[in-house]
Amino acid sequence: MSETTGNTEKYVRVYIKMRDARAQLKADFEEKDTEIKRQMDVIESTLLETCKSAGASSINTVAGVVIRGVKTHYWTSDWESMHEFIRENNALDLLERRVAQKAMGEYLQKNPDKLPKGMNVDSKYSVTVRRSKNV
Repeated sequence: MSETTGNTEKYVRVYIKMRDARAQLKADFEEKDTEIKRQMDVIESTLLETCKSAGASSINTVAGVVIRGVKTHYWTSDWESMHEFIRENNALDLLERRVAQKAMGEYLQKNPDKLPKGMNVDSKYSVTVRRSKNV
């Protein structure tokens, strides 16, 4: 085994160990965070009911202020109709400003000479490390 191969093997082992440690940390965090979110939801429901019962849009306490408001979310289950609506009404501002990464990559592969004005592209090499079946 050459020194390069030996060093590479060591780096791969360390990389996999670090990735596993991160995955465990993330799993632990997610578990604890889910429980805290559940507890917060219970308290939030209680506070919403308190505001409703008091007929108040806000309640001041020494610890802080509770503000009752309405949050509205919009979504579509028919993207074809939504796209048609946007085209018919010239309402591009109804969409969020984010480029679909995969779709843009596929489009530019097929149309390399049609880079939209202002489009930025950043490509860089990366590595993928896979665990050996022998370990």
